[in-house]
Amino acid sequence: MDPFVALADPVRRDLLRALVSGPARVVDLTAQHPISRPAVSKHLRLLTEAGLVTAEDRGRERHYALARPGLAPVRALLDELTGRRPPIPESAFDALDLEVRRTVHDRRADKDAAPGTGRPQEESA
Repeated sequence: MDPFVALADPVRRDLLRALVSGPARVVDLTAQHPISRPAVSKHLRLLTEAGLVTAEDRGRERHYALARPGLAPVRALLDELTGRRPPIPESAFDALDLEVRRTVHDRRADKDAAPGTGRPQEESA
């Protein structure tokens, strides 16, 4: 299921809000809504299919948790609409630093080389 379709329902949005604080059982989530336990389970199943929630069986109980990576398409759309750019990963800065160091090293080597030879100039006495 598309995460946007899953988020269209107000009950599913409320379930996601409840899961922000941590994993919860179906019975705990049902207590917060005026709908039946099977209805909450169906909403949770749809959220799981959309990749917005994960389910883990612990004994006889099933615990649901928010799957933050599933919100990436929503975040990308919001960033696009608001003109925000995604943060630059630290690895990009590392690569840029390496490239700057190489460029500086190459320029120093070219400056020290004899014209047209690529070898260092000999000092005259």
